[in-house]
Formats: sequence, C-alpha cells, structure tokens
Amino acid sequence: MHDQTPLLNNLNPEQLRAVTLPSESALILAGAGSGKTRVLTTRIAWLLQTSQVGSGGILAVTFTNKAAKEMMLRLQAMLPVNVRGMWIGTFHGLCNRFLRAHYKMANLPQTFQILDTQDQLSAIKRLCKQHGVDDERFPPKQLQWFIAGCKEDGLRPKDVDVRDDETRRKVEVYQLYEDQCQREGVVDFGELMLRSFELLRDNEAIRLHYRARFKHVLIDEFQDTNKLQYAWIKMIAGLPAEHGSAVLAVGDDDQSIYAFRGARVGNMADFVREFGVQHQIKLEQNYRSYSNILDSANALIGNNKNRLGKNLRTDQGAGEPVRVYESTSDFAEAQWLVDEIRQLVKGDGFTRKEVAVLYRSNAQSRVMETALFNAGVPYKVYGGLRFFERAEIKHALAYLRILENPNDDTSFLRIVNFPPRGIGARSVEQLQDAAKGLGCSLHDAVSTTAGKAGAKLAGFVAMIDVMREQTPGLTLREIIEVVLDKTGLIEHYKTEKEGADRVENLEELVNAAESFVTQEGFGRDAEATAQDMAPNAEDGEVMSPLAAFLTHAALEAGDNQAQAGEDAIQLMTVHASKGLEFDAVFISGLEEGLFPHENSMNDYDGLEEERRLMYVAITRARKRLYLSHSQTRMLHGQTRYNLKSRFLDELPEECLKWITPKNPGFATGLGGGWTSPAQAFQAKPAWGHSSLGSAETYKSPPVPVQKSEPSHGIKANMKVFHTKFGEGKVLAVEGAGADARAQVNFPRHGVKWLALSVAKLTPVE
Repeated sequence: MHDQTPLLNNLNPEQLRAVTLPSESALILAGAGSGKTRVLTTRIAWLLQTSQVGSGGILAVTFTNKAAKEMMLRLQAMLPVNVRGMWIGTFHGLCNRFLRAHYKMANLPQTFQILDTQDQLSAIKRLCKQHGVDDERFPPKQLQWFIAGCKEDGLRPKDVDVRDDETRRKVEVYQLYEDQCQREGVVDFGELMLRSFELLRDNEAIRLHYRARFKHVLIDEFQDTNKLQYAWIKMIAGLPAEHGSAVLAVGDDDQSIYAFRGARVGNMADFVREFGVQHQIKLEQNYRSYSNILDSANALIGNNKNRLGKNLRTDQGAGEPVRVYESTSDFAEAQWLVDEIRQLVKGDGFTRKEVAVLYRSNAQSRVMETALFNAGVPYKVYGGLRFFERAEIKHALAYLRILENPNDDTSFLRIVNFPPRGIGARSVEQLQDAAKGLGCSLHDAVSTTAGKAGAKLAGFVAMIDVMREQTPGLTLREIIEVVLDKTGLIEHYKTEKEGADRVENLEELVNAAESFVTQEGFGRDAEATAQDMAPNAEDGEVMSPLAAFLTHAALEAGDNQAQAGEDAIQLMTVHASKGLEFDAVFISGLEEGLFPHENSMNDYDGLEEERRLMYVAITRARKRLYLSHSQTRMLHGQTRYNLKSRFLDELPEECLKWITPKNPGFATGLGGGWTSPAQAFQAKPAWGHSSLGSAETYKSPPVPVQKSEPSHGIKANMKVFHTKFGEGKVLAVEGAGADARAQVNFPRHGVKWLALSVAKLTPVE
C-alpha cells in the first residue's frame, strides 16, 4: 500500500523496514554512515502522511540543537507541515518546554531562569563564601560535579547515601544550593531533567496526559543517554505493560564514547528487555566508506564482548588499502604527515578541508601544528584552539613574559588573579589608576597601593620576583617547570573535571620549549635568559632563548590559522570527530598507553570504550585511511619508547598496506630482534616479531620488587578510601619509604598514581 509514496523511494530494504515499522517499540542499530537521521525524519514524515498520528503526537529527542534543527529542516522539505509546534529538540530543550507549561505544579516561578555551567559555578562559589565552606577542602568545581552526579542518578540531598563526614558536608552544600536556587527561581541543566522526571513520576494526571498525547517517541543517539535520561523516557512514554507509546530508539552501541560524561551503553540492552522489543533492525549498509575501511572497523570492534552486534557493508567496492606507517619519532611522524598531505592535495586532487588528522590526546597536536606551520600548510583546529592559543598555555606564557619584562601590563593583568588569589576587579582598578597617575607600569605601582588589596598585590609581585631570582643559569625547560610549579597553574587545573587535558597541554609546553631550543640551534643546555649571545647571522639581532621562544609562540598563534572559508587541513581529537566525515583521514599516535590511553588499560570497560573510540575514528574516512605510530615520543619532557597499539594487531591483514620506514637501518636498541623495521614488516606484523617479548608484555609496566613489608600497609588488590576521589581499588604499589606510590582505580575519577607519603589512603574492608 505504501510503496506508492515518493517518501519511500531511494530507501534500502533495511531502511524501508525501519521507516514503515508497526506502532510498537523498536531498536534500530544504525552503523556509522548508514543514514540514521534520514531514517528518523522519514519515519516521522511517513507516520504523519499515513495519518497514523497528528503532528502533536510525536516526541523526537536529539542530542544537539544542531541535529534538532537539521531534522526540522528535512521534515519541512518532505511535507507541508508546521514543524514549529512539534516537540523536536534536545533533552534539556524539551524539559524546559515541559516545565514552562507546568511551572506551578513544578513549584517554579513562571519566569524561571536557566543557569549554564559557568553561572552554576559562580552560584556555588557565592554560597560557599556565605556559609564559610572551606574551598581548599571542598573546591567549588568538585561540589559542582558532585551535585550534577547526584542529579544524574536522580538523587535529592535526602536520598544520598552518607557514609562519611566528607559526603555529609557535600550533601549539606547540595541542600543549601537547592534552597538558594529555589529562592532565586533558577534551575541548572541537571535540574531541568530531574524536576521534569519527578513531576511525571509524582503526578498521575500529567503522566497519563502525555502518554495519551505522544503516541510515538523517537530518540536519536540512544547510546549516549545517561541513567536519568533513560528514566525520563520510561516515565513520559510508559512501558508496554502500562500501554505506553511506541518508542523508536536509534543508536549505535559501537559509538558509545562518552562514558566520562555519564553515558550508559547498558541502556540499550535494558531498553530491549524492558520495552519487550520484538523488532531490532540493523542498518548495516554504509554510504560513506569503501570496504577495506569498513572491514577494518568491523574486525576491530568484533573484539568487544558486550555488543549487540552488526557488521557494516558497502556496495562501493574495496577501494584503497588502509596504509600503516611506522616512524622513528613523533617529529618524523609529523614530517611524513606533511609530505603525505602535500601529495594528497597536489598529486591526488584531494581538497585540504577533506583531509582530517585525528589524535587521541590534545597535547599531540603541537608537533603536528609546528610541522604544518613550518611547511606553510593552512590548518584549522576543529572544536578547539590551536596549541599556543589555549587558555592554559596563554597563562603560562604570560608568566614567562612577566619574567622577561616586568613592565608588560597585558600579561600582568592576565595573571594577577590567575590562579585565583583573591585580587578582585576593584583592587586592579585602583592599581591601574595609581600606575596612570605615576606614569609607570602596573608592576612598579604595586608598592604605592595600601591596605588588604595592596598586601595581596605585593604578595603576587614578590612571587614573580622570587621566580626571577631563581631563573638565571636555568635552561628554558627548567624555567617553564619552575613557573608551572611555583604559580600553582598545574595544581589549579588538577582540581578541574576537564582539567586533565589542560595539565597535559601544560606539560607539552615543556616539550615545545625543548624542541624549540634544539631546532633553533641554541642547544638543550643553553642558559635561557643569557643576554651575551652571538648575534643572529641574518639580522644581527641578539635574542635570549626565552625571548626567542616567546616570539615564536606569538607568531605561531597568530599566523597561518586558516581564515573562514579557506581550504585548510582539519585537526581534531577523536572525540570531536564524531558525526563528521572526510575523504582522507590520518589517525596518529597508535601506541600502547596513548591509544588505547593508559588510563583505560587496567579496566576492561575502559579498554572497550577505547576500542569504540578507535571504531569511531576509522569510520570517519570515506576514501583513504592512514594509521601511524612512532617508536619514540616526547611526553612530559621525556622520551618514551613505545609498543605499537594492540588495535593494529586487531585489523585484518588483507585490508592493510604497510609503508616501510625510509631509514631501514634504524634500531631502537631495545632488543636485538629489531635490526630493521623493514625486515619486521615483511612478515605479518605482530608482537612476536620483536624481541620486546610476547603478547603479554604490554599489559603493565614492571613493578619493582618490595624487599620488606612496607610501613604504609597498602597492597595490590586492596580496596581503599581517599577523601577526594572516594573508594577505589589498588592496582599496583611501587617504590619504598618516602618514594612509595600506589596506582589506584577510582570508578568516578579513573586511574591515578598517588604518592603514599602525601595521599591518605584508608583501607576499606
């Protein structure tokens, strides 16, 4: 009957089945590039066209505003229907709409305001000040995550399980925060969800109204839903036993990569069970990539155990093999990357914006940026900033500039209260007025400022002066290490939820300095602030390594950034690439400890998540895919020798083409078996080819043997409690006496190395 409708033309059989499903709950496993947005929108259009439901009876949930807009535009193009009145939007957007309609019942003022993450943090800081909460013991950022985590789990202050004094204090703050929000008539993002859920749960009339109204509920990116979002779906749609709505969940469990944000890949299996799903349709036809790329992705993800299972296929043919490249160092990798990109653009006719370079950690971008910059290739960092433009790097550089030139007012203003040291805007304003009156720099005007503000400013200047006294005779690398340590920048970012990336970037700045002095011919051990340098042969300029590095950073930050609309190479992290596609993709840094990341190595779920991340990375490529790894890499100012990633061994050999390194005589010195990578690659590349050991070697680094029973009493496999990170399990203990440290896996905060002389770990039995 429905074959006549033009809507259904050009759908493949699986897509057609999904679009024309009967009115009951179903799960659509939609692989990468299989046209899931198309299926969702066509399904809505088909339901409307065949009069199964009116436009008010559809609820469609997406994860981003961008996806919601795209869905509405496509619907408008398909049908003459007013989409504005339809409930299509993100979880937060729809909950906001719901609460606006029922504000009285939700106990909210009609004009309630929404706090974004920044506003929420400010509100918590204000509250801590009022109630005398110690922000050293309870950093506002951590309280913010604690509150968000409780709301995600659907817990109000009274529902939280209090086991110790610390949690008790956090719950008290949570209660105070709740009261403050209620008084001020504001809600945060977590509250939008939780309050909507509670209203549906506690008010039968409203619940039944919406269940009768929304006959069809459609959810996109279902694998990224968290505990509360899934509970909300169950509440608004109703389970089959309650004669609920038909729920169509579309997702791909292989692309669930947001566990760190609370996403539960297990929601999919729960959905199949709780909604009694009879129809599981797999969209396996891929319209994006050639089969060599898809077969590699299928083989890789096949190593994950807890999958619902699907295999992508294509009609486009095998295409080119996946190219694998091994370099001797991260510099060599970046150089090869630039040469290969040039060839792609000049020789093979690829446009630059269709070439993407993906990396697992933000800090990796620096070496690539430098190589592209030096080669004059325009590039753009997607979803983030170029290395020298990142806030944390700019802060560190501002400290270096002040050391070099105390009268640099711009740098002074940037860091006078960062990390926060209680110097407010009013104090700064007074200082600016004083400096203006005296006609001197802010630094010099500090001595004229009186009172409490004057004392804090004097403390800041004293810290800078002490650092300046410590730096003569130091190398550039040592100076940066002093700055990172003494200013408290690293410590500040360690307390932030998303701070790990920023700490990595700051540590990468040490590498940047190291490679800069080597490349510019100063030598690694050159004194950074020495002025008696030989003049530059070209322009006669005399520059200390520090001044030269700061100039380089300023130039590289401002220049060569692709202009809007310009054809440029795309650089991004694998997380940022989700949902995008490119003609040619480079995945760099495929080494154990980097990808898969070392934080995930000891945890089965963590490793599965990394593999899903790799799957997302592979499936971004349409025509060409390059995988590269390097035998050595500079990390945290030290050269590391790497084993290639296990993911390379999980790819099907017939899809790969190993590009032999250019210098076949290279030997790492790690073992006699590695006379040349070229020889190693003639046979099937696998762990066993090098004398680095069997396939088991990579699991964990060797732990030094402990001579006697240590005094701290902490042992491997022991459960312990830490005041900041909560409960965790000890994975390894190494070192003795004051140097003893333990590696502990904390479910909420990941794997951490803790110095036992500092960290107080209490065994939990």
